[in-house]
Amino acid sequence: MKKKLGKAFGILVVVAALVVLANSAFVIRENQYGLVRQFGRIERVISDSGLYFKIPFIQEKDTVTKELLLYDIAKSDVITQDKKSMIVDSFVLWHVTDPRTFAQTLNTSEQNAEGRINVTVYNSIKNVISSMTQSDIIAARGQKLTNLIMENVSGINQYGIEITTIEIKLLDLPEDNKNAVFERMISERENIAATYTAEGNSDAQKIRNSTDKETALMLSEAEKDAEILKAEGEAAYMKEIAAAYDGDMKADFYSFTRSLDALKNSVKGGNKTVILDKDSPITQIFYNR
Repeated sequence: MKKKLGKAFGILVVVAALVVLANSAFVIRENQYGLVRQFGRIERVISDSGLYFKIPFIQEKDTVTKELLLYDIAKSDVITQDKKSMIVDSFVLWHVTDPRTFAQTLNTSEQNAEGRINVTVYNSIKNVISSMTQSDIIAARGQKLTNLIMENVSGINQYGIEITTIEIKLLDLPEDNKNAVFERMISERENIAATYTAEGNSDAQKIRNSTDKETALMLSEAEKDAEILKAEGEAAYMKEIAAAYDGDMKADFYSFTRSLDALKNSVKGGNKTVILDKDSPITQIFYNR
């Protein structure tokens, strides 16, 4: 009875140890920050991946992603300086830079962070576009406009996050002058494209000429090396053949082994019977012995 109780107690101790270990060990991945909380307060921030330990049942583990996140901002109407309406559709790339501040201000919630980003970016877009005329906005479409919007983003770092990119997917114009503006833009871009195409064709031809020359030289060198190696191999082969047949005894032995190999190959399979002509070289082996 005592042995059974002792065994049960041992099993109980092992189980308890495993439970404690399971509640104390945790893994932080390469794309994560780790937060160790004690009674809700952040005691430790972990930036490197690996296996870590915490006080079981007292401390809790939380994680925050290190990855670059995408937030698609809903389309919004903005008014230009000359009182014309434009529709802006944009997206943001952002990530957490300070997990402790992120946890304290936004409760490690990506949804809360996106809410702050939405307000901040919308205000920046509205301020930039409202300070420009429609023609200035059209002229600044692309990287120039997004740079202006990025420069006007402020206050987002206080939440432990950073906006790395703001991109405008769509900047719609009013229907009354959209076609005329689009035609002008198409013409301008066709001219730019034609210039890029001509420059690209010129550079491509130079690269092709240089590559053809280098390829011809490499092939010539390779062919020369191949011929040298081939000649050396043939010479070595002929030398080995000559050495193998040097003398009557070596030649007879070579003929004997070749005949045995041929006989071995002929009796493969289920039929082990071989019928040979008396003048066959294989038959001569047995007659001569």
